[in-house]
Amino acid sequence: MTVRQAIARLVANEDLNFLLTNRLPRRLATNFVGWFSKIENPIVAKSSIALWKLFSDVDLADAAETKFPSMHACFIRSLKPDARPVAADANVVASPSDAIVGAHGIVDGDIVQQIKGAPYSLGDLLGSSEASQAYDGGTYVTLRLTAGMYHHFHAPHDLTVDQVTYISGDCWNVNPIALKRVERLFCKNERAAIRCRLDDGTPVMLVAVAAVLVASIRLSFLDTAKSLRLGGPRTIPVTARVRKGEEMGYFEHGSTIVMLLPKGFRFADGIETGTRIRAGEALFVRMPA
Repeated sequence: MTVRQAIARLVANEDLNFLLTNRLPRRLATNFVGWFSKIENPIVAKSSIALWKLFSDVDLADAAETKFPSMHACFIRSLKPDARPVAADANVVASPSDAIVGAHGIVDGDIVQQIKGAPYSLGDLLGSSEASQAYDGGTYVTLRLTAGMYHHFHAPHDLTVDQVTYISGDCWNVNPIALKRVERLFCKNERAAIRCRLDDGTPVMLVAVAAVLVASIRLSFLDTAKSLRLGGPRTIPVTARVRKGEEMGYFEHGSTIVMLLPKGFRFADGIETGTRIRAGEALFVRMPA
């Protein structure tokens, strides 16, 4: 058995996984990793990236750079041009990120599922019951970005960003083990609700949910020099035009995006729980009127 196989076996133990990633002082550990990951020292960078690869399925084959001054630089790496082709069909709403598809389905009034049998309120998630009304009867999908994945997210269609609501919170792990054990987890974690509209006025919501370790959200159409956390909970009016496939922001570690669409869309073929999807691939298809 290899070292990585042994680690994978340990991580697969739900009790141990939950203990190690959630019962530690989450914010303290997150702040420490955020600081440590930015150390620009060749020995520290090389050894920490190697350790990260032991615990995560990291693929750097499509990374724009091959050498990184810090682990943080590797976390937030950019990709080679055209590494993520975007579905060009105007009826297709693309995945905003590389991800594993989690809970998804029809919005029941104000209720969606964290996992099967674990409901939560969109009003709680978005910070406003009014904000959730446009999605009653629509569709939702949970997209989990694992620690080793490409961490940037992109516009799923040509759209305009109208508003960002930043909600401060905890930094629970967002893996399936934690989702089974922590009720309303997404409503407890730090997050940014990004309210958008397509060119025909169709509302689209992207909720970027931070997680344990680093837990910082940067939005490219705002100021990426500062973490969104700086400034505290607030609503930010925006008028930002973003073309399909263009970058909207990035996480500084693995996390989750909850995406909402109103009635009139179905899931693209092959989308089910556990499906691995890449940014730009078909996620939703507009249904005929």
